[in-house]
Amino acid sequence: MGVVLLAVLVLGGIGLIFGSSLAFAGKKFKVEVDPRLTEILKALPGSNCGACGYPGCEGLAQAILEGKVSATGCVAGGERVAKEIAKILGLEEKISIVKNIAFLNCQGGKGITVERFIYKGIETCRAVDLVQGGPKGCTNGCLGYGDCVLVCPFSAIYMGEDRLPRIIPEKCTGCGLCVKECPRGILTLLPVNIPLLLGCKTVLPGPDARSVCSKACIGCGICARVCPKSAITMQGRLPVINYELCDGCGVCVEKCPTKALILLKS
Repeated sequence: MGVVLLAVLVLGGIGLIFGSSLAFAGKKFKVEVDPRLTEILKALPGSNCGACGYPGCEGLAQAILEGKVSATGCVAGGERVAKEIAKILGLEEKISIVKNIAFLNCQGGKGITVERFIYKGIETCRAVDLVQGGPKGCTNGCLGYGDCVLVCPFSAIYMGEDRLPRIIPEKCTGCGLCVKECPRGILTLLPVNIPLLLGCKTVLPGPDARSVCSKACIGCGICARVCPKSAITMQGRLPVINYELCDGCGVCVEKCPTKALILLKS
């Protein structure tokens, strides 16, 4: 019995010594955390989307606190989050951010574009794109398997009945993950309030483009010629819209023979 008691006392003593040592070390080497870091983290969306270029919201919060990134570093958070972070940091600067969202430069959905063959295999855009450029007649058009939907952390994209992605402006934060994921490069980040969009990015010559998609841009240049504001110029075979000049009058849309231009706001 005495041996057992002795063992208990020895072990208890050792435990006490180690516990005291750990408590001392904890106080000695304690790293003080700036309370503003916690506040910034609370202000951030918490989606860890990576659009800022940092590994999650915690990495961005630390970078903002260290002055490596400005208060506007959170792409997904936009103006509201930027203003909140600026307030936490005690900054007086005025913050105004034009919200960007994703737009689809394609109208070649089901029934609009020609199918070259029936695809059977892994149902992702990247996989389909590797098989002769996909089944659609236009090898620049949307493949329709929804990779963009899967990567969106904000549920801002869904697939329509025509197998084209639909972006919900109110939910889209402009994080750009869908843009990076699209193997065709037909999702673009643009200001949410743009009045006009080119719904095609085909590189096919006019007659070939029209033969595979009824809403393809044929490169005729009519839109550039009729625009009263000279807001459209032809670069190569596709029109480019100058949004600083475009007022959404709709003349180009009316004259476009294939309705490849989409009037978003009048």
